[in-house]
Amino acid sequence: MKDLYNIASMCGLLFVFDIENADDEGREVLIASKNVHDEKELADLFELVLKPEFFAYEQKGRENLINTVAYFLNKDDNFDRVFERMTTFFDDEVVDHTKFMSVLLACLQRYQKEGG
Repeated sequence: MKDLYNIASMCGLLFVFDIENADDEGREVLIASKNVHDEKELADLFELVLKPEFFAYEQKGRENLINTVAYFLNKDDNFDRVFERMTTFFDDEVVDHTKFMSVLLACLQRYQKEGG
């Protein structure tokens, strides 16, 4: 059976961290200032940068993003296909992709519960 979820859809949401999206110097500096390996700093960054992007999606799209991240986490995916497609503004490379995506999922679920 073909997977119902497309891991590439996460690339669109995470594009805000990609150097290909270099249109906001303040955002770029903010991203670079955060420790990508610290869950609290990462969650704080998601709140500031990613939450508005998340709410730009329609309700169905937001649900699909949450379900997609959860699906691939449950499959023990390493998310290399997401991170190999982008170079981020983070000072350090994202080493633990699963941890990054777990923090992302927790934040997206919280945002969805809070509403827009």
